[in-house]
Amino acid sequence: MSGLILLTGATGYVGGRLLSLLQHQGLQVRCLTRRPEALQDRVNETTEVVQGDVFDPQSLQAAFVGVELAYYFVHSMGDNADFESQDRIAAENFAKAATQAGVRRLIYLGGLGNPDEQLSKHLRSRQETGNILRAHHSQVIEFRASIVIGSGSLSFEMIRALVERLPIMICPRWVQVKAQPIAIEDLLAYLLAAREVPTGPSQIFEIGGPDQVSYGEIMYEHARQRGLKRWMIPVPLLTPYLSSLWLGLVTPLYARVGRKLVESLRNPTLVSNNLAESVFGVRPRSVPDAIARALVNEDRQFAETHWSDALSAAGPAQSWGGTRFGSRLVDSRTVTVAVPPEQAFAPIRRIGGRTGWYYGNWLWSLRGFLDLLIGGVGVRRGRRHPDQLHVGEPLDFWRVEAFERPHRLRLKAEMKLPGRAWLEFEVTPCDHGSTIRQTAIFDPLGLAGLLYWYGIYPLHQFVFAGMLRNLALAAESAERDATPPGEILTKATVPELPA
Repeated sequence: MSGLILLTGATGYVGGRLLSLLQHQGLQVRCLTRRPEALQDRVNETTEVVQGDVFDPQSLQAAFVGVELAYYFVHSMGDNADFESQDRIAAENFAKAATQAGVRRLIYLGGLGNPDEQLSKHLRSRQETGNILRAHHSQVIEFRASIVIGSGSLSFEMIRALVERLPIMICPRWVQVKAQPIAIEDLLAYLLAAREVPTGPSQIFEIGGPDQVSYGEIMYEHARQRGLKRWMIPVPLLTPYLSSLWLGLVTPLYARVGRKLVESLRNPTLVSNNLAESVFGVRPRSVPDAIARALVNEDRQFAETHWSDALSAAGPAQSWGGTRFGSRLVDSRTVTVAVPPEQAFAPIRRIGGRTGWYYGNWLWSLRGFLDLLIGGVGVRRGRRHPDQLHVGEPLDFWRVEAFERPHRLRLKAEMKLPGRAWLEFEVTPCDHGSTIRQTAIFDPLGLAGLLYWYGIYPLHQFVFAGMLRNLALAAESAERDATPPGEILTKATVPELPA
């Protein structure tokens, strides 16, 4: 099918990933959303965004005009109301509107689980949604999946948070229930391939990777790939309610979603036949490969991220300890200077080496000395040239990972740390000159990494605030502007101010 595609859930995890692939293939896409502004930065010129609500049948009529195929990724898991009844109403409205508009095919993503068993409310609702779609539309392709492994997925983020933060875990029975995870890339491959299935009756396809594993086994594999040792202590009693409160304390999940997720984990979610593989030709990857892929993708996405955009999308920063993005902890701050970007970037490109770090140089030297004592590189490497930088070269105990003059410098730490660290500077033009954003990023390795970050965070408040302040002074200083390239700054040109 090559006609217009209607996509729901484009602001969600799976829908957002699928939108990117559909656009990359040059297909005509129309996104249905209650908040069009949330998609402004995600769509290209071939994609249309329309405002609508699956609970408002009248709004669906315009959305379906000219549509040949529609993806349905709507569920009310996070709503306060009775999500089962909400899902019924939404699915019925959507399927009726699609039938009335002459849409040829609906593609839906549901959940695995034996319907003959006592399924959780969440799994029961996902399968009931598929039944309602089929009752009101003649051709529905429903995929039923278990755990989705991919950076950003709800289940994977829960597993990652537990493994990273808890060296010893008290594990209720649901940790040992079997599932058949699927990598997000393989799930998307099925969703894309469903467009080309020959016209026929509605079908249900169970999809999953080759491994049948428990949440505990997934945690052990994640810990192995991250180089962490973890101990799990099984306990016979831990209700979904208590588990959800526990997850709310140690993972990004909030208790209401956590409880619905934990309740669904009591049911095995296994593939009962290989019909999907024979029809679509997709060969899903193993759990170790899926986890490794998720970690690589996270690094790639992080490397491509401009923190000014990411911070805006994430909302207000935490009041203490910085903002969290996935497993990473972020301290980001900005200052506006009344100079053009090239001049604002000048002190940034000269940072480190004999120039120093613009604030608390003795603290930076002490950190380098301590690193040297434990076998690290210290600060003895300095920098190759006082005014020029190239990607890949060392800079004190950092290495230049990105350099885009006069806009961006990102350094990756090479000192010994319980995790990975980056320091990034971005300069963007604004109405009053330029904005300098300075961002420290830390990807902690286990509990030791968290203790390290929060232990030194009060010191960051002084050092990073002073460094940004003095970078701004250096950028605006007339003396600094007249300094020949390569000349070393002194305290006379960049005064150290108290924090």
